[in-house]
Amino acid sequence: MEIGMRKLSSALALLSLALISASIATTTEVPFMVVHKKASLSSIKSGSQRVSVTIDIYNQGPSSAYDINLADDNWNSNLFEIVSGNTSKSWEKLDVGQVLSHSFELQTKTKGLFYGSPAVVTFRVPSKGVLQAYSTPILPLDVLAESIPEKKLEWVIQIISFVKIYLIHRLYN
Repeated sequence: MEIGMRKLSSALALLSLALISASIATTTEVPFMVVHKKASLSSIKSGSQRVSVTIDIYNQGPSSAYDINLADDNWNSNLFEIVSGNTSKSWEKLDVGQVLSHSFELQTKTKGLFYGSPAVVTFRVPSKGVLQAYSTPILPLDVLAESIPEKKLEWVIQIISFVKIYLIHRLYN
């Protein structure tokens, strides 16, 4: 349920940024970058989790961007270890309406709540020089959190449903 809300929240944030970017992009002559960062936790064994990070860069502006550099270097090495990929990446060009995507994976070292910083994207435009964009932030990651067993969660949902029905019944009778 919490994961579904996170996905919905991320999708709404991306949609909002895309709508804003579309209105701004039509009034300027430079690329407008929408950068969406998402992270998900998966258990690999008891006491250990992996964080999969994907960053998508959308060019919503009216012109191409050159020398694109992505940096997502704010993963504390005391809390996370890179197990595949890199936290930075470069590309030569991003044309209008195109998308670049980059992924990497980390392994957790410590239990706790982690608040991630936005990734930074720099790019060059021939007439304007170097510009910068920031990604959407990720929702807090509850690393190695105690999870509610599936059956208990179902019971809680049923109890809440019964309470709502009871309150509605009391309200109208």
